[in-house]
Amino acid sequence: CQLAQSLTMHPTRHLTAIAERKWVKFEQTTYVDPSVSMFELLTCCVFIALLSMLAGVSVIPVLQRTLHYDCIVLVKQFRPPMGGYCLEFPAGLIEGNESPESAALRELEEETGYKGDVVECSPAVCLDPGLTNCTTHLVTVTINGDDACNIRPMQKPEFVEVVSLPKNDLLQRIEELVAEDHVLVDARVYAYALALKHATQKPLQVPFMKF
Repeated sequence: CQLAQSLTMHPTRHLTAIAERKWVKFEQTTYVDPSVSMFELLTCCVFIALLSMLAGVSVIPVLQRTLHYDCIVLVKQFRPPMGGYCLEFPAGLIEGNESPESAALRELEEETGYKGDVVECSPAVCLDPGLTNCTTHLVTVTINGDDACNIRPMQKPEFVEVVSLPKNDLLQRIEELVAEDHVLVDARVYAYALALKHATQKPLQVPFMKF
C-alpha cells in the first residue's frame, strides 16, 4: 500500500550535534526518503530533560464561582523569541518524579496563585514536531472560586500577568485583546477557543445546489 509506505518511519543515517547548552540542543539529522535519495533535516531538540522521558504540562484552568460565568484563566508574559507579550495557558516542565497532574497543580499555583483540582489529563502530545521533540500533557483543572484560598490568590514572584476571560465568549475576548493590546496568542489557546466556538454553533451547512 503506497499510503502505508509513505507513513513508515525512515531510518536515521547520520546525526550531528551542532550546538548544546543547558536547556537546548541543536542537531543536524540526515534521513533517507522513500526513493532512497538523501536529504538533510535540521531539527531543534529543545529541553534536554526530555531525553530522559520528561515532558511538560499545559494547564487549562476553569474558574468557577457562584453567580458568575465560568472563566478560563490565562497568563500573559513576555516572550523574547517573539519580541512581545503572549497569551498562554499556565505551563511548565515536569520536575523529578512528579506526575503530570501534580506538575499541573504546582505550575497553576506558581503562575496564578490559584489552587484547583485535576479533571482530566491527556497523554503526551507533540507541540511542534516539525522543529522540536517537545511534548506536553494537556491538563484540565477546575478552580473553586468561592474557596477562601482562591478569592484573592497570591502568585509567586513570576513575570506574568493573570488574565481571566469568560469561557462562553472566549474567542471574541481573545481577539479583542489582540486588537487592543497587540498581544500574541499561543496556538493551543486559540485552538481551544475556536473549538469552544464550533461546539456551540450550528454545524456548517453546504448550500443546496439546484440543477
